[in-house]
Amino acid sequence: MNHELWQEPDGCQTFRLAGAEGDGARALMHSDAKLVWEVEAESHFEAMTKYYAHMQWGEYQTEFLEQDKTSYRKLGWE
Repeated sequence: MNHELWQEPDGCQTFRLAGAEGDGARALMHSDAKLVWEVEAESHFEAMTKYYAHMQWGEYQTEFLEQDKTSYRKLGWE
């Protein structure tokens, strides 16, 4: 699934699912927010791993490894 990184005018950023799955979150963004990066991932864990690499934050860690590695397809989201 495609994920998007948005930059708000105040410098805050939001990383979320693209498409219909992210509509609710995008509706809360400032009208001047800018899409700055997109990435494909098959799970939340893969998306966050790529996001952390993009931001140069080091290795993504989670307390919910099994849940986060569940593919979107297995969750019925694709």
